[in-house]
Amino acid sequence: MSPPPILGFDDPDCENPSEAGGKGAGLARMTRMGLPVPAGFVIRASVLSELLDATGVRDRVLSLLAGARDGAAESSLAVQPLIRALQLPAGFSADVLHAFEQMHDQAGVAVRSSACAEDSSAASFAGQQETYLNVKGADELLDRIRDCWASFFSERALFYRSRKGSLVDLGMAVVVQRQLAPDRSGVMFTIDPVRRRRDQMMIEAVWGLGEAVVSGNATPDHYVVSRDGAVKQARVSVQEVAMRADDAGGVIQHALTPEEGGARVLDDADLAALAKLGRQLEAHFGHPLDVEWAFEKGKLYLLQSRPVTA
Repeated sequence: MSPPPILGFDDPDCENPSEAGGKGAGLARMTRMGLPVPAGFVIRASVLSELLDATGVRDRVLSLLAGARDGAAESSLAVQPLIRALQLPAGFSADVLHAFEQMHDQAGVAVRSSACAEDSSAASFAGQQETYLNVKGADELLDRIRDCWASFFSERALFYRSRKGSLVDLGMAVVVQRQLAPDRSGVMFTIDPVRRRRDQMMIEAVWGLGEAVVSGNATPDHYVVSRDGAVKQARVSVQEVAMRADDAGGVIQHALTPEEGGARVLDDADLAALAKLGRQLEAHFGHPLDVEWAFEKGKLYLLQSRPVTA
């Protein structure tokens, strides 16, 4: 009998990267630590593989992937339509939508790819698969899940996997998580990766969603803090836009005035709070971490943690 396709962040199996992928497992471990993680669930990595078997598509996909080492673009163009066309079993769709409804949140969800080899100490796979923000409605949720699976076979992902992982690996979990509407977002390295110093942390921050950094629409504030959170350097950037969740779904650019965009994103108390969580995480995991975070209505949330890789 196959295990249920859905894992809650509080499920012990969700801490296993082979079940929940690297991103999902990291969220589950932070949840078990009692840290502030937005509610959500994970679709097991095995679901995609089982679905390829059930629909008779596996052999075709593997055959197309065999040529990806020499021609990732061609393989991607052939495989991705097969994944997006997969018919989802009624039982699976019902389980996903039930878990979605149990979240009791009308603000939308973030749908994020979580590969089994992702966020390991050997390779982060960061940015190789897709994330869809502020997804609303049952039909769109199911479509974005298929899109996350398809992103595992993008040209970029196949090229990376051909050198870092295995092209025959079909394990792709998907994280579905409450969409925050953050005032501020960013990333924290529990070491300083630029100066290669373990006695200090590096934090970058933007107004609104962190997507503004990913898309290149904003230059983040840059902070260096000591292990106890004392500020050693604060470089403030003038940010012209902030990314916000749109009421209709998805995200939009919100123009900032020079006064708004030029204000310091994080004060000393914010930086001390982040450094404290960074110390907790590093002590628990036993190695330096790259942590995504966000403040919503004054509350600090953790969105992801992964090992700092070369």
